[in-house]
Amino acid sequence: MHKLLENVFCWCYPLLRKWGVEDTLASYTSLAINILILSFLSYLIFFAFRFFLVTVMAIVAKKTRTKFDDLLISNKTAKYISHLIPLLFIYKSVPIILNDFVYWESVFGNLVGVYIILLILWIVRTIFNALRDYLKLKPEYSDKPIDSYIQVIMIILWMIGLTVIVSELFNIKANTLFTTLGAVSAIIILIFRDIILGFVASVQVSLNDMVRIGDWITFDKFGADGDVIEINLATVKVRNFDNTTTTIPTYSLISDSFRNWRGMLNSDGRRIKRHLLIKAKSIHFLTEEELVKMKKIQLISKYIEHRQIEIDKFNSFHEVDKSLPINGRNLTNFGLFRKYITCYLENYPSLNKDMILLCRQLQPTAQGIPLEIYTFTKDKKFENYEYIMSDIFDHIIASIGYFDLEIFELSTGKENGS
Repeated sequence: MHKLLENVFCWCYPLLRKWGVEDTLASYTSLAINILILSFLSYLIFFAFRFFLVTVMAIVAKKTRTKFDDLLISNKTAKYISHLIPLLFIYKSVPIILNDFVYWESVFGNLVGVYIILLILWIVRTIFNALRDYLKLKPEYSDKPIDSYIQVIMIILWMIGLTVIVSELFNIKANTLFTTLGAVSAIIILIFRDIILGFVASVQVSLNDMVRIGDWITFDKFGADGDVIEINLATVKVRNFDNTTTTIPTYSLISDSFRNWRGMLNSDGRRIKRHLLIKAKSIHFLTEEELVKMKKIQLISKYIEHRQIEIDKFNSFHEVDKSLPINGRNLTNFGLFRKYITCYLENYPSLNKDMILLCRQLQPTAQGIPLEIYTFTKDKKFENYEYIMSDIFDHIIASIGYFDLEIFELSTGKENGS
């Protein structure tokens, strides 16, 4: 190779000297001619290799079933590789062309070497980008933070590349350079704080499986409520349900609290947990006349008959004075209403009966007695879930008057005649 390059570039100067051209003029004239030859040959090599690589890769991509080679083409890997071949040719030719110009040989040799290192890093980057796009097409990797992994690898490679560049430019040994960097590590940590925090966060998020692409998360601090569409070293992108996009610093996922709905989506049901406030003064013991009326409610008619027999036996056995309803055992309109809602939920087709299903009374408040529905829907899709919950509470609100109960509402002032 060296002999061939000498034959290409070392003919001009002897020829000029033979023709009687002065030494200095012959050197510079030979340099100019060699630069033109080098430029022409470099462009020719670049054009030939680019045509060859792009054509071959396109033919291979058409004949193979894998998408990876198609992604290499879309990321222009062949184009960048075709730049590398002429650069290597230039790198080998510079010492021969600038043999009489020692200073410029060192300068241009170092610059071409730096360019080659940067180009190699860029080629590796396009390959990793193609690999990232390829893995995202695989279902088993679609929810993994591939971007974070690629970015971490590229940061390490860039650090190694920059270390080699600095050591080449300033003729510093790599060991000495790393020792110097260790001495100024505090400054480096300060400068690259966000990158370091993002790297640590990405590793923890990945290892602990905190967030995946496609997860529905709620992050009140950043106003995020939607699906995760991208996870990289510095940020997590969330597409909200109103089609806006929220960008969250990756480190916030381990430093702040957020809600991930993946567990709910992977479970057998989505929880309904909502309550109504019942006025305490509307709760009372039921009279015989009221019980006769409520026996017409089919869902609880058998329950009322069964409970009445039990209560009558108990009161008769203990000779309870029933002149006052408070004595002995009695049914209340609130208790009967809770039983009715429980039966209604048990017969509602869209609820998962294998999970918790109850209608319960919570701690009394200044506004009334909370009546809470705690159950799970089979359908976890947002719009269907909302419809089911609304339908259930429509029925509850409409039926509450049949039990002589009242829902707490703030006074508007009109009721008092104001």
